[in-house]
Amino acid sequence: MVVSEIANIEPDCEVSDCDSNRDVGSCSDTPSFSEADVWEPFGSGWRPLHGRIAQDGMSLEWHEFKVPRSFAWSESFHPQSLEICLNLTGVGRITGEGATVELAPRSMAFYCVGNDSLDAERVTGKQKHQFLTIELRADALGRLLGNPTDEMHPLIRNALNTGRFTSGVGQPLMLYREQDRWVKQLLDPPVPQAAQAIWIRGRVLEILAQCLFESPSDKPLFCDRQKNMARDRVERAIEILREDLVEPPTLEQLGRQVGCSHYYLSRTFSKETGLTIQQYLRRLRMERASELLKSGRFNVTEAALEVGYSSMSHFSQAFCHEMGVCPALYQRTTPGS
Repeated sequence: MVVSEIANIEPDCEVSDCDSNRDVGSCSDTPSFSEADVWEPFGSGWRPLHGRIAQDGMSLEWHEFKVPRSFAWSESFHPQSLEICLNLTGVGRITGEGATVELAPRSMAFYCVGNDSLDAERVTGKQKHQFLTIELRADALGRLLGNPTDEMHPLIRNALNTGRFTSGVGQPLMLYREQDRWVKQLLDPPVPQAAQAIWIRGRVLEILAQCLFESPSDKPLFCDRQKNMARDRVERAIEILREDLVEPPTLEQLGRQVGCSHYYLSRTFSKETGLTIQQYLRRLRMERASELLKSGRFNVTEAALEVGYSSMSHFSQAFCHEMGVCPALYQRTTPGS
């Protein structure tokens, strides 16, 4: 779907003035380019958060929208740039150099835009698309990473050696729970304004370290597979819990659904998330309850019942533990509720 065909897009709010964030070419040999034109039909479903790639060499942008049909996402990619997508919800597909990578919910991947174009789309579906992108020019990437090393992905090593990107796509990785949380914090950083640039830089460096480097070649592949399998099981368990907060499966049922013993799942879950399954379920319930209270369509009792609590005292205690404030006060003081 090209931009001119977007007739029924559902942005979360009205169109805002993004003219001050329109981008121009990042260097003299790159044609003038503006991704703001691509995102204009989405209104404020596209939000530049930090920096501008043309002037600063790096930008961070938030996207939140629905599409009635697949959308040609690659039209927003800057020429001669590296982009990392941290995908919270919705599905994206990127094809380059004969390989196609699918970005599932709660995953991330990088892609380089060189002389050869990439094909990418955001796939239509019931779920809203929510994702953060980090965009970098080659010179800005060099300032962050320094000299190329053998442990870097070949696409990144080549860019640092030549100062230019070759088109290609990296393999997707699952987002850690902490990354999922700080992606949302970027919309309202939890530090004073004077410290925000430092805080954001720290998060960007963390993502670069995880995305752009490869495991040593002598590392046993069996260990990698085991770790990936364990992480996949934990992610699957979280999705199952999220699907039914009122009547979640028992630990034994959860183990059967993800394909391992409940003893192993319990140990692995705690190791990956730092929480027991019951503690994580409580967090999911309180996050959902906070969304319901914020919407203004549910009172405290209704929100409690919606997430599986029949005891108001137990609900209030759990909410205070997770959110740091009682549910009634949260509803009165939270914007939008």
